[in-house]
Amino acid sequence: MTKTKLVAPLLAATAMIAGFSAPAHATGKAERARQAIAAAQAKIDTAEQLGTAEFRPGETAQAKAALAHAQENLSAGHKPEAIDDAIHASALADTAIGMMQKHKADMAARQSAAAVANAQAQADAAQQQADAANARADVATAAAQSSAADAAAARQAAAVALTTPQPAPATVETTVTTQGAARAPVKKVTVRKVARRTTHTPVRTASAASTVTTTTRVTQ
Repeated sequence: MTKTKLVAPLLAATAMIAGFSAPAHATGKAERARQAIAAAQAKIDTAEQLGTAEFRPGETAQAKAALAHAQENLSAGHKPEAIDDAIHASALADTAIGMMQKHKADMAARQSAAAVANAQAQADAAQQQADAANARADVATAAAQSSAADAAAARQAAAVALTTPQPAPATVETTVTTQGAARAPVKKVTVRKVARRTTHTPVRTASAASTVTTTTRVTQ
């Protein structure tokens, strides 16, 4: 009897412990399910903010569907299934976020490459313009040097012309000899004129039968 009395309280205590343990275990799974659902919801919200609904619509839709299943299972008391669905929704959201980040990284890389290419093209164009400007400057320099050389040659020629004595102008001597029939005295007329000028010298005749002889001599 004593033994029976000892066993009965022990069984009752065990039942009480079992009664407390079961609700505590069930409450823990429900909390885990709610936490998993909240985490999945936060990841889906982040993915949508990044733009996955536009660029990765498939993964975003699947994550929302899994989250909805998790919420339904939690409402129905299917806590383990709710936890699994929430974890799956989180994984799909992570995939969408990762692919979206990769897409943005690729876009940034392409934009950076395009910017580098554009900068290189601008640098090449600037170099070509600089080369053209240098070529024009070389041509202008050569022209200036040629003009300077021509001017120096002209000055030298002018200096030589100033220092070189000029030849005296040519002198034309014209001698007119008149002889008449009566042997009149011969009158000698000498005219000195500068070359390249036409001189008209009147000739006096002694008589109708006179003989006129004209001699012209050019001296320098």
